[in-house]
Amino acid sequence: MEKKPQYKVMVSDRARQMLASHIRFLAQINPVAARRTKNELIDAIRSLAIMPERFPFLNAQFIPLNKYHKMFVEKRYLILYQIKDQTVFVDYIVDCRQDYGWLVQ
Repeated sequence: MEKKPQYKVMVSDRARQMLASHIRFLAQINPVAARRTKNELIDAIRSLAIMPERFPFLNAQFIPLNKYHKMFVEKRYLILYQIKDQTVFVDYIVDCRQDYGWLVQ
């Protein structure tokens, strides 16, 4: 059985800050849910080390075509990342319940 290539996953400072902000907000309401959500988001990001191409590209008017892949987690969070060579760059972690129109303009 052929082994799939492993990708290195890099999370930008901006994405880390976005993740921390989402988790802090949720922890004020439900600490257990915040812990679970944090773990699910981190697991999802780590899963990009194998076959990151499995998620579709984000197609938005002001984003260059085929630049960002999009992955939804818990139907509420959108993770946007790029693949360059053998590295996955996670650039954004967006709570879809908030207005993120700024991202695609």
